[in-house]
Amino acid sequence: MKALTWQGKRSVSYTEVPDARIQDPKDALVRITSTAICGSDLHLYELLGPYMHSGDVLGHEAMGIVEEVGNEVTGLKAGDRVVIPFNISCGHCWMCQRGLQSQCETTQVREFGKGAAFFGYSELYGRVPGGQAEFLRVPHADYGAIKVGHELPDHRYLFLSDILPTAWQGVQYANVPDGGTLAVFGLGPVGQLAARIGTHLGYEVIGIDPVAERRAMASRHGIKTLDFAKDTVGELRGITGRGPDAVLDAVGMEAHGSPGAALLQSATGLLPDVVAQKAMENMSVDRTVVLHAAISAVRRGGTVSLSGVYSGAATPMPMLEMFDKQIQLRQGQCNVRSWTETLMPFTEDPKDPLGLDDLVTHQVSLEQGPQMYETFQKKHDKCIKVVMTP
Repeated sequence: MKALTWQGKRSVSYTEVPDARIQDPKDALVRITSTAICGSDLHLYELLGPYMHSGDVLGHEAMGIVEEVGNEVTGLKAGDRVVIPFNISCGHCWMCQRGLQSQCETTQVREFGKGAAFFGYSELYGRVPGGQAEFLRVPHADYGAIKVGHELPDHRYLFLSDILPTAWQGVQYANVPDGGTLAVFGLGPVGQLAARIGTHLGYEVIGIDPVAERRAMASRHGIKTLDFAKDTVGELRGITGRGPDAVLDAVGMEAHGSPGAALLQSATGLLPDVVAQKAMENMSVDRTVVLHAAISAVRRGGTVSLSGVYSGAATPMPMLEMFDKQIQLRQGQCNVRSWTETLMPFTEDPKDPLGLDDLVTHQVSLEQGPQMYETFQKKHDKCIKVVMTP
């Protein structure tokens, strides 16, 4: 089958790989109809090469049609239309039963001390072949494949795989008081959805991003926006008085404006894999300009919610400021299946309350994927969200 595969730093290829197939009685085989490039995929494209292998199949946002099921799968059949959560969870372990599917004890990658495995990522998270391919093997399919209707276009359901529940969880973790103010740093796909969710829930939402077309998209959905600049924290305080009640960081470890950390990240990527892994596990740092801005901007007693991914083992944190301001900090991989039933009505509502019809900026064939990785990373051609069709 054809798939997008990792070949090295900033190198993705459209290649032929071994066919996905049933390997376990609990598996399903899904023919992919739509798959997306996520901001997290760019971390593999740029930074996490020491944990990747040439030929790894990428992608963790996917949906399609069930082709075949293992003999222990009871809830699916060939022809069902499904969307696939990015984290692979069993649904019955201690963690899953408590809504912590991202920590599933059945699929935890214990070799690296990590939580649940997920599709199309590095060996840190199981090295499971991903969904930027013609077919996908789905483990624990009775729980890990969500049946959806056949009437609506793919993009109405595709984002249930990752970015919609990630945005929803981020807003829930932000703990915004009724009628309160939420600032969202980063208006990429997750930030766009988080800002729209906040507005839908009745909060005053302020979106911050240096890219004009991202601010324009957010503005279309009634969100007040700011450019990201040196005085952004002061602007937020000027608008809100004490500072926002909550701040959601939808940017993560590759934030612009952290030249020292960016240099260290690049230098680590030049080391041999074994040495680079040790460096990343013991002394790596993230680009924290957005994280520190979030901590500075939030009001005293407020909450900072991290939806953007951080991975630095030695990232410095302003602990004095955090303690003095009595800031709450919540974070973590999304527990996708915890939010499915809550979010499904939003995807199927004819009124499209979260604006899912206004998020995809580029819809292309899977074969065009390598070029779109570069376009998305460099934010060229007004690119915000890429969906690909095999």
